[in-house]
Parts: sequence; C-alpha cells; structure tokens
Amino acid sequence: MKLTALLLFLLISLNFSSEENPQEQLVDMAELSTEFSYEIRYATPNNFIGETLYDCPKCLLRPEVAEALLQANQYFCEKGYRIKFYDCYRPLDVQKKMWAKVPRATYVGNPYGNGSIHNRAAAVDLTLETLDGCYVEMGSDYDYFGREAHIDNYNFSKEILANRKLLFDGMRKFGFSTIRTEWWHFSFKKNYAFKVLNIPFPCE
Repeated sequence: MKLTALLLFLLISLNFSSEENPQEQLVDMAELSTEFSYEIRYATPNNFIGETLYDCPKCLLRPEVAEALLQANQYFCEKGYRIKFYDCYRPLDVQKKMWAKVPRATYVGNPYGNGSIHNRAAAVDLTLETLDGCYVEMGSDYDYFGREAHIDNYNFSKEILANRKLLFDGMRKFGFSTIRTEWWHFSFKKNYAFKVLNIPFPCE
C-alpha cells in the first residue's frame, strides 16, 4: 500500500501524461527511490548507434512496472546487489532511428510492426551491481549483438552463470519475462495492453 500511495502521489506531482489519459502517465524512477543506479546509454553516444538519442538520462515507466521494480530492487538489495538501469521508456521516433541502423527484429523491435515494449514504457534494460557500486559480470556488454548475450548460452564460468541466474530469477519473481537474445532485457507482464507512446522526455 505504501508503494502504491507513493506512485499515485508522484503521478499527480509530475503531471506527465499524454492527452490526459491516465493509462499513458509515466513515473520517473529517480523520483521513487535513491536505491537504483543508472547508466542510460542512449542519453550518450556510447551505444550501438554511436549517437545521443535521448535529450536527458531519464528512466520513465508505467506505474505498475515501476512498483514491480521497487519490489525487485528490495529483493536484490537484501542479497547485496541493486538494479542498474540502461534503458526504460523509449519514444517511438527513437525506435525508428534504431531500426534504420539495425533492421533486425532479433535485436531491434520493428517500429512499423508491434514496436518494442520499451515504446510502451513496460520494458527495462538493466543489470546488477553490488551495493557499493562494483561491476557484476554477465558475460557480455549491454547491447552486444551476438551469441554471448543470449540467455540460452551456458558456455560461461560458474560465476557468470550464477550472476545471470540471480538476475533472471529475481526479475521473474516480480512479473518480468526475459527474451532469448538479450540477458539485460525484461518485459513486464501484459505489456501489449499498453499503448505505444511517442511522447518526449520531460527534460529540464
């Protein structure tokens, strides 16, 4: 109840919506908790496109997704880790830029089809780090398009496999599903019930 009340308060405070539709309201994870870490790659040129795609490094999500992530992060914190975000909500126009560079549905959602769950603000790209900010090895860098990033690749050390298992099990426990080709990607349940969005980031 406390998490839900906080989310509702922040929705009113942020007043960030599209066409005043409650379903399209998003919340900023940084406003919910200070216990997450961030490396929003698309707000920098350090990504597979090599260009800055976001105007600011925000992690915006649907309220239901945000609440599930708060719970997941509490779970990881109890084990000595915390969530580090790489990407959250992604405007459809950015998805089109990605598709123009890498038109491969294996790695990039087709914006002219169903798009990406990121466009629905119901998916996150993330990893784990220790509570003191140390790197946790997952077998490949974020947005690496190759076999090393696949979750059905078990050709790794016991340490990496254990790190991945911790991440996957924890995220699935709170309603997130994985995809085969990206160890970092997690989609929230019932994600296609949410509308594709192309609203800009509320940068100050």
